[in-house]
Amino acid sequence: MRYTGYELAWLFFCYSFFGWVLETVFAALKQKRFVNRGLINGPLCVLYGVTAVTITVYLQELSGIWLFLGCMIFTTVAEWVAGRLIERFYHERWWDYSALRWNLDGYICLQMSVLWGALGFAAVKWGNYILLTLFSLLPQTLGHILIWITVSIAVLDCAATAVILAGRSKQMKRWEAADAWFARISFRIGKWIFDQVDRRIHKAYPNAAKRESAAPKAGVFADGCGFYKLVMLFFVGAFLGDLTETLYCRVTAGVWMSRSSVVWGPFSLVWGFAIAGATALLYRYRDSSDGFLFAVGTFLGGAYEYLCSVFTELVFGTVFWDYSWMPFNLGGRINLLYCFFWGIAAVVWFKKCYPFVSKWIERIPVRLGKTLTWVLLVFMCCNVAVSALAMSRYDERSRGIAARSGWQKTIDEHFPDERMARIYPNAKRVE
Repeated sequence: MRYTGYELAWLFFCYSFFGWVLETVFAALKQKRFVNRGLINGPLCVLYGVTAVTITVYLQELSGIWLFLGCMIFTTVAEWVAGRLIERFYHERWWDYSALRWNLDGYICLQMSVLWGALGFAAVKWGNYILLTLFSLLPQTLGHILIWITVSIAVLDCAATAVILAGRSKQMKRWEAADAWFARISFRIGKWIFDQVDRRIHKAYPNAAKRESAAPKAGVFADGCGFYKLVMLFFVGAFLGDLTETLYCRVTAGVWMSRSSVVWGPFSLVWGFAIAGATALLYRYRDSSDGFLFAVGTFLGGAYEYLCSVFTELVFGTVFWDYSWMPFNLGGRINLLYCFFWGIAAVVWFKKCYPFVSKWIERIPVRLGKTLTWVLLVFMCCNVAVSALAMSRYDERSRGIAARSGWQKTIDEHFPDERMARIYPNAKRVE
């Protein structure tokens, strides 16, 4: 089922509100008093909304126990990633399951994972139908206006909250001036946000603990695990991933086959984002045991590959890999053997490859390294944009749609079917 943008926005706000109610009730029962658990000032827990929309779009083809397990895995991953990102950028911990058994660093635990899986299953199975039915009862124009008003208020709320959490509340006058035109309909929401959010964050999360981050070494390019290091690791991972898959196809199938994700250069975006993302999320665990890294890599890698498969099919209408012929596969998108490969890759990366690669990246002169990073980043952005246009025209030509505009003719000239077939030999159009 394909959802419209308005339908997804409606689901996002509904589930964000339901999540806020759930968190608020839970906190009230635990602390014996009313506590607003929303991150932003409004009655919304955006993590619930984002996660609900994600599983709605990406897991709708699953059913039964597979739907439950999928929801449990993805909601758990979302909670863990959110916790790690909050600690990384704000140096705070907003929830802690350390007192519960079978927890991972206090961010996730088995009991809550089962609960999230059940809630996600109920949302996809029944909740979406009920909420969308209610939305369909509204006049279309009224429904669209309601969504845009809600989006506008939420964006203002999020912006102000982000400023405060970043420690920039001294810009009060600037935000008040920007909010003046909106005062009549927002009841001076800007000033109210600045007066209330900071106090309520610490009230809602009384156990938040400040965590200090290590300062980067002066005169060392890309020290630690910051922006420049992750960008360079993305390119290293994209190249090594393409090389690995090319050699694997040669050994197993006896043919040389392009495994690139883009039209210019041997780069696998799936591997690039996987390496950079895994490093960012698991950097603090890089010295953990092999078993821990293998288990986390298996689950994260499988979830990541599944999302990539659904994303490319929804966006490009094309399937780039299909494991239907392999045992223990899930919809042909992932299979148990390759999930284990992700786990092995995590161990090999952090124990063998990362220390070596990181050392060489940090040897690059600072000025040269920063310049090279931005050049590579601009190149890859252009590469991805051109690749998307080429894939779009490749799909349109397969459906007999002739080029009309200038860019379509240019793409057809430089990226004909023969060249696209060489770059993406496994691409299969989904009807």
